[in-house]
Amino acid sequence: MLRTTLATGAVVAALLAPTTADAAPSGRDVPPLTDRYGRVLTLRGWNVEDKEHRGDKALTAITERDFRDLRAKGFDFARLLVFWDDLEPRPGRYGEDYLRRVGRVLDWAARYDVKVVIDLHQDVFGPAFGHRGIPEWATRTDALPFTAHPDDWFAEYFEPAVQRAFTHLYEDADLRRAQARAWHVLAARFARHPAVLGYDLINEPMGEPRPGEDLPTAARRIEHDQLTPMYDRLADAVRSADPDAWLFVEPTPIVGEGVPTGLGRVDDPKVVYAPHFYNTAMEAGADYDPAAGWIPAYEDAVTRYPEEYEVPVVVGEWGPLDSDLPNMNRFYRDAMASLGRYSSGWAGYVWCRGGGYCALDDAGAFRPNKELTAEPYAEAVAGSVRSASYDATSGVYRLAYTAAPRGWQVTELSLPPGRWRITVGGRATVRRGAAGRARVLATAGGRITVTVVRDPSPGVRGATVSARDASGSSSGAAGLSVVVPGPS
Repeated sequence: MLRTTLATGAVVAALLAPTTADAAPSGRDVPPLTDRYGRVLTLRGWNVEDKEHRGDKALTAITERDFRDLRAKGFDFARLLVFWDDLEPRPGRYGEDYLRRVGRVLDWAARYDVKVVIDLHQDVFGPAFGHRGIPEWATRTDALPFTAHPDDWFAEYFEPAVQRAFTHLYEDADLRRAQARAWHVLAARFARHPAVLGYDLINEPMGEPRPGEDLPTAARRIEHDQLTPMYDRLADAVRSADPDAWLFVEPTPIVGEGVPTGLGRVDDPKVVYAPHFYNTAMEAGADYDPAAGWIPAYEDAVTRYPEEYEVPVVVGEWGPLDSDLPNMNRFYRDAMASLGRYSSGWAGYVWCRGGGYCALDDAGAFRPNKELTAEPYAEAVAGSVRSASYDATSGVYRLAYTAAPRGWQVTELSLPPGRWRITVGGRATVRRGAAGRARVLATAGGRITVTVVRDPSPGVRGATVSARDASGSSSGAAGLSVVVPGPS
């Protein structure tokens, strides 16, 4: 993630040069993410991580409660950080205990019906530079210098030794093979796990600029010439073990400043574009400035790749360091509206209790303004979505879709804590699902509308698991209403 204070000098000038403050989002034509049944998916969730512990303590900061709380707050998705340095501490020696620990975390996710993308994460390459990610034995620097920046760790990506290490990872044949083998091991182990939706092949990849290149030019070249062939190699490695999962591919973090990616087409039928959504000024502690036009510029840039290559988008990380600044309520509303226009979902950073980026405070309540990430939404729509939107001001979610053409199919709704009233139009019924969820069963091919509003009437008792219109039928053209309590 872009926890950076790069607020001065040529680096920021290069970052901001392509950004147009008055850019406006164009019409979006981005394909949806789907599940094995062809249902249209929406993922809403958070990154789940333990960067502090390694070895026999690895992943111990992640608990079953994390997934129980995640689902109870109305989320169905987790981006799980795993580290190559723990997976393969010595060349060719894979950590069986680490794989078991990853499996235990995935079991917790499955227990609470949380979909997981396994992210093979790196920060500033890895342990050779004081972080996590690519093992020291796979780090080659050609003895170039490295200076730590403890108050601005993202600046360490611009150290010559780190940049050269990325070049070797992309270009050295033995490191290419090692990276592919690591992914084959992960995919072979978890290919059939019910929680696993896909794999994020590398977190926030960076590289080495050539003399005379500004940062956006270097980023586009690295993405086109080095990342695209790397993703093709890793896709082959995963597919040799798992033919079904989605593969998440990231551009460099420079996309966060409204710079379109230079990635080419990745040769696989199930690719998801997975950019991150961070702003340099806000990462340095500044408040959100709506007049700066960052969100429209980002949206315009980030949708070009999925529109051209016809792949869905899931934003892998987003969220400011300080959510309590005066304009942050506006930021979360603008950001959620933007993400809803083009993405199939997102994972906020990060699901933990405490300060800073944590989603929750020490007592388990949302930190300021982060409750705005918890909206009603359709986790899975059995049919073609005509429109879906949430009005944060009125607190109303609306979904319109055409039901799948064959048989009865189940559309699943996710509801944040509270009591919700669901009204369905068309030949459909509503049934109560597990806590915080409801199901809509529609006649094949029917045109269905769903409206979800927070129920203001505390006098309504219990929950109706099905509903009937005035004629007594459980389906029909008349609207149906059902009260479903969200998770407590």
